[in-house]
Amino acid sequence: MTDSSSDPLLAGYRRFRAHQWPRARAAYETLAEAGQTPHTLFLACSDSRADPALIFDAAPGDLFVVRNVANLVPPYAPDGGLHGVSSALEFGVKALKVSRIVVMGHALCGGVQAMRSESGAAGLDFVEAWVDQGRPTVRQALASCDHDHAVQVSEEAIVKLSLDNLRTFPWIAEREAAGELTLTGLHFGIADGVLRVLGDDGAFRPA
Repeated sequence: MTDSSSDPLLAGYRRFRAHQWPRARAAYETLAEAGQTPHTLFLACSDSRADPALIFDAAPGDLFVVRNVANLVPPYAPDGGLHGVSSALEFGVKALKVSRIVVMGHALCGGVQAMRSESGAAGLDFVEAWVDQGRPTVRQALASCDHDHAVQVSEEAIVKLSLDNLRTFPWIAEREAAGELTLTGLHFGIADGVLRVLGDDGAFRPA
């Protein structure tokens, strides 16, 4: 950020200060004093085209957002390792007491594309191991669908995998069973802006 005149981040910040901050200042001051009480923990892909706050027109403090490659939730594994997703889930559920967890996949997901190929993330030290956990699920989903729907079906399958893995966390499963926590699966279309919701029958339909 040495040349502030051409830095796109600083330019964006200046627009924020000039146009949004005056309207949002009181809300930020309240959040600073009272702390955050988000209603939803939102797990989404890191893809720069699928920003949950923009898609859902969320205000500061509404969403506790966790993003990673291909919106993956690994299974519960309290083994002393460094678990970024699991620690965020634990904080959101136990400390912030969110009432909902949403997993949102999206169209044209590069992480899921890598899962469809055995060498899709070759040469990437961390991404290769990360997406490998979704490959069996994608292979199984593709075995029962036609080629025309392969991309969307594989992206939907990873949303379902993450929801299944969420339920391996005992303090998530217990709260869901008690009616204190709702789990929701979504898929967002990059090109058409259509949001599709996972139903009880396992199918995604437009919201």
